[in-house]
Amino acid sequence: MTRVNDELIINGKRLKNRMTMAPTVKFDFAGPDGKVTEKHIEHYKERAEGGIGLICVEATAVTPGGRFGENHLGLWSDDQIDGHKVIVKNCHDNDVVAIIQLNHTGITANPQCGEAIGPSAVETRDGGLSRAMTTDEIHEMQAAFVDAAIRAKKAGYDGIQLHGCHGYLINQFAAKKTNLRTDEYGGSTENRARFGAEIIRDIRRECGDDFLISIRTIGADPDLSDAIEIAEEYVKSGCDYLQVSHGQGEIDSALEDATKPYNLICSLGVRFHEHFKGKVPVSCVNSLLEPEQVKYLIENDLTDTVDLARAVLADPNFPKAVLEEGKSYVKCFECARCQYGPFTQHKCPAEMKRKK
Repeated sequence: MTRVNDELIINGKRLKNRMTMAPTVKFDFAGPDGKVTEKHIEHYKERAEGGIGLICVEATAVTPGGRFGENHLGLWSDDQIDGHKVIVKNCHDNDVVAIIQLNHTGITANPQCGEAIGPSAVETRDGGLSRAMTTDEIHEMQAAFVDAAIRAKKAGYDGIQLHGCHGYLINQFAAKKTNLRTDEYGGSTENRARFGAEIIRDIRRECGDDFLISIRTIGADPDLSDAIEIAEEYVKSGCDYLQVSHGQGEIDSALEDATKPYNLICSLGVRFHEHFKGKVPVSCVNSLLEPEQVKYLIENDLTDTVDLARAVLADPNFPKAVLEEGKSYVKCFECARCQYGPFTQHKCPAEMKRKK
């Protein structure tokens, strides 16, 4: 039986245990220059010291126009590399694998930062229309992702994660709802996956065989079978690791087993693990806030790794509570609006309780 403290090798990178930190954006940490700040450095240092096996640094913009807002971390310039070197060093000093998530908002672009562009002209959340990218623009955007990955490697990261879910650009290409194209980037599953798959292929070519490439991919958008086929294309292109989350719309509730101690989104990762077992490792995520949930998923061979977000935001030492029986920790309060969330001040009540 696999235990949470069993190591896992992913493309030559040794995870000391089966817990990983999910990419969670710190919206008021960065400035308009997109550079790492002391707040970022301290935040990730605390989590690296807390016992986690891998840290995925938050969604990082590959172009200035692809930011969530003007206070969003970036890797579109060589000037942004140095701060990331400090984050990586703190991870490696604590025997933690470090990767970084690369993203572009696409049709959900913040108008203060850039134009709403994507695979097709579709309605945006403010009621306008996005602009369909030309083929040349698609290739330029793919190159921006690759360039950011090269910068990540220069900073010392063990690899990258592409943000392929939650309704952002790679997800927009993969989803039938937002991809209405009739060229080689639209229509069939293979074509809708092409945008992300070609980025993976090109990162592999530029960053080498030993660079860990993962993607946070859709578990169902809306169909499980379509999402698995999309992920198959990513794996064929050289993806080493699938971290499964949700896409743009509703998920079929029939995919959830209410008798299990995890929710619908997490269950998608379980189904991916069943499908990709023996091919690439898979991670589950969402509302995993108690040590018993983590142990259940790993010890019953339902996933390869467990992606933790709010649990390690509330208490960086949560992994130690999973690994050490009886170890106390401060549990996430499950606030209706997360105080680590977008456009809110960081006043996490669990964090404040922990620091008293």
